[in-house]
This record gives sequence, C-alpha cells and structure tokens, in this order.
Amino acid sequence: MPRVSLKRQITLPIRQCVALGIEPGDEVESFVSYGQLTIVKKTHGAARSALKHIQGNSSMTDEESMESSLQ
Repeated sequence: MPRVSLKRQITLPIRQCVALGIEPGDEVESFVSYGQLTIVKKTHGAARSALKHIQGNSSMTDEESMESSLQ
C-alpha cells in the first residue's frame, strides 16, 4: 500500500498507472470532493471538442468547477 512521504508525495501503484496510461513525466490533476481524493491524467486538448458548446464560468476556480461536476 502506498504511503505519503515527508514531502507529501505518493507513489502510484504500477497497475493503476498502466490502467490509466500514466507514464513518468505525465501531468495529473488532483482534487478533493466529499472526502475523496481524485487523480486525473491531464491530456492536452482532450475536452476541447467534447465541451466546445459549453460556456465557462470565469468566477469559478478550476477546482470549484471539478467539484461541482461531481454533484
């Protein structure tokens, strides 16, 4: 089971990285909602075509936006 280091770093299990296609050097986004930590692999331009019809709300932070999408 992974442990949190003194620097607050967590090593992800290889099986999880393989399942999600996470490679060394990839960027991930993490956020907390309802007491759960979620880690998402960032993929450049992944949401561009799927979300092009949705207008953003510039008054919300990225984290607030992600949390609201889980409700």
